[in-house]
Amino acid sequence: MQNNSKFPKGFLWGGATAANQLEGGFSEGNKGLNIADVLPGGKVRGSVRLDPNFDFTINKEKYHYPNHDAIDHYHRYKEDIALFAEMGFKAYRMSIAWSRIFPNGDELEPNEEGLAFYEKVFDELHKYGIEPVVTLSHYEMPLHLIKEYGGWRSREVVTFFERYARTVFNRYKNKVKYWLTFNEINSGLRIPLYGLGFIRKTEEDKYQPTFQAFHHQFLASALAVKLGHEIIPGSQIGCMILYAPVYAYDCNPENVMFALEEKRFFNYFCGDVQVKGKYPRFINRYFKEHNIELDIQDGDLELLEEGKVDFISLSYYMSRTDKLDNPDKGEGNMIGGARNPFLKASDWGWEIDPTGLRISLNELYDRYEVPLFIVENGLGAHDKIEENGSINDDYRIEYLKEHINAMADAIEDGVEMIGYTSWGCIDLVSAGTGEMAKRYGFIYVDKHDDGTGALERKKKKSFYWYQNVIKTNGEEL
Repeated sequence: MQNNSKFPKGFLWGGATAANQLEGGFSEGNKGLNIADVLPGGKVRGSVRLDPNFDFTINKEKYHYPNHDAIDHYHRYKEDIALFAEMGFKAYRMSIAWSRIFPNGDELEPNEEGLAFYEKVFDELHKYGIEPVVTLSHYEMPLHLIKEYGGWRSREVVTFFERYARTVFNRYKNKVKYWLTFNEINSGLRIPLYGLGFIRKTEEDKYQPTFQAFHHQFLASALAVKLGHEIIPGSQIGCMILYAPVYAYDCNPENVMFALEEKRFFNYFCGDVQVKGKYPRFINRYFKEHNIELDIQDGDLELLEEGKVDFISLSYYMSRTDKLDNPDKGEGNMIGGARNPFLKASDWGWEIDPTGLRISLNELYDRYEVPLFIVENGLGAHDKIEENGSINDDYRIEYLKEHINAMADAIEDGVEMIGYTSWGCIDLVSAGTGEMAKRYGFIYVDKHDDGTGALERKKKKSFYWYQNVIKTNGEEL
């Protein structure tokens, strides 16, 4: 399929992962425990991460923990990076596990074994000319900071994060140009444990504690941006947002207004603070209605203005359709909403909407006018190995083809794009369900939900398709 829309020269094609979902080696290299290490695998994860009685302990008699071993990238990173290079990656989006660098999160001195590990990973990427795109915090906050400080509710954590950011910026200043501060920062509005480091115990926790925690994260992000620019001249530091356009269920003005409010609250609140450097006016009414009074100290607002990000990165998987009174929930969609009769869904019920990606990119660029970088987009599916050993994932190719076409259309619309890193370029543990069966990769990994598997890597049909997409800079899909 020919795509006549030209992607810009130097466009960063590649793939994306997160440390806690592929590394394994959870207790090696003097690494401390993080939140992902204590989350069980399987669909029970969805209820545990919201359970106010969850005690953050590992109970192997009751649960299994796929993140502990994951796909053993900790020991096999050279093999995996060689496969990424064979596909032609220009960029690889990954994360540093904070608890590999500061095992408890609040130490004064970093863990050299952790620093040395990522240095080797970056050197291996550069050997093949692959640009690292590194997330500082990707759903893997040190467990000690959660248990002892209450996560981001504590302002002390800002100091710990600043120390962590300064440490990795100084160590990798000649190896990493592109940085992201917090993965899907707005997800804290729905799943605070992943991003904000605490579980809501009461209804009131949705308000004051949540937004105070966000304020602390915004400060930490701004400090990281300032530090990065000082330590690494020419560095580009972005925010990362879980983005989904919100459609009104119908043309009832009440539902249109509801959709607008949901879009501003979920999609724009965090972006406005991190890109514009100030709290948006629309949030004032929400704060007033829910008696939220942030503890904003002298210099905080000035720091937000000084620490504005250089670009927006985003994950895009689905759109959301909603209305005021919504009995028909789109249960598969992680962001809720009503079922959209015009869209098909994935094996896990996530509605597939490539046009929604074009809408999203236009909405974001129109609002912020800073470069955009898609750092997550992909299809989780059940993959089958044929008798001849092949994996014919045409459904994944079709999904990605349609979304890349939508991205090309957005570029033609005038949107400035940095790159595209498909999520889960190699099979890994699902963050939402803790499953291996939910496969995203161009590379199959022989690892299963029951813990069996030889960890052999195998190229899927999509591997060769994406290889050609990169080779032709998106002109052949």
